Amino acid sequence: MRVQHLFILLFVLVFSSCGPFSKLEKSTNWEELYEGANKYYQEGEYNKAIILYDKVLPVIRGSEKAELADYNYANCHFKTKRYIEAAGYFSNFYRTYNRSPLAEEALFMNAYSLYLDAPDFNLDQQSSQEAVSAIQQFVTRFPGSASYERAMDMLQDLEGRFEEKAYHEASMYYRLKDGLYPGQNLLACVVSFQNFAKDFPESKYNEEIAYKLVEVSTALAENSVYSKKEDRLNEALGFATTFYRRYPGSKFTAEVQSFESETKKELEDHMKLKQEVAERNAKAEAEAKAAAEAATSIPPQTKNDN
Repeated sequence: MRVQHLFILLFVLVFSSCGPFSKLEKSTNWEELYEGANKYYQEGEYNKAIILYDKVLPVIRGSEKAELADYNYANCHFKTKRYIEAAGYFSNFYRTYNRSPLAEEALFMNAYSLYLDAPDFNLDQQSSQEAVSAIQQFVTRFPGSASYERAMDMLQDLEGRFEEKAYHEASMYYRLKDGLYPGQNLLACVVSFQNFAKDFPESKYNEEIAYKLVEVSTALAENSVYSKKEDRLNEALGFATTFYRRYPGSKFTAEVQSFESETKKELEDHMKLKQEVAERNAKAEAEAKAAAEAATSIPPQTKNDN
């Protein structure tokens, strides 16, 4: 049975190598190649069309036939899910034929190809940034396009991926705040939470982020060295005030009030210590000054000539 299957496979390969496409592929008649490429394109045989377009495009470059062939070639790559290649070919088409009736569609397909190639939020978003730039170029160039709303939906989806990635990165520092290096992670957490709120002002996560910002800033202040403690305690209180103003009916209000009370007590203790330190320093300075003055007031000893 295995030998029989191998024989059948060999027969199919030999037969296909002598078929119409194989003969056409070996042709040197560019008109025949052009018509064949278009025929396979219309029939949905995109891989075969690509092979024939590869042979004929260098020959017809600059002719009237090149415009349609270039667009079909780009679309063949899109149809076979080679999105990066398709994006490049659609972009080249738009730059070459920007007055073509197909220019608008080519620019949209460039953006759409990059959008389909964009990864999930938990992966590197460099290609997503390229997709955003392409979409923005399209909606700016063709604001009245029938594809405008689709493009804006794509843009909103990509921005949502950026938001999810930023949220999970900030949450990573939050999860590490009780680890081996809490001070570093707390500081990174404060910075990332602030950046998130600035970059995504309308995010659904902002209330939670604002609450956690009070929490981590309180912990950071309490664990700070003496010279930075007062400023960080006041910063934590400022975050609490901002939270109350933005989310007056929040489910996190009780927790924020608890952190605020904790911070106020810590600040009160710190200010008492600061006053004690200032008084000790002033006393030590006064004693040192008095000692110096006493030393300069002692008359110098004179030599006894006898």
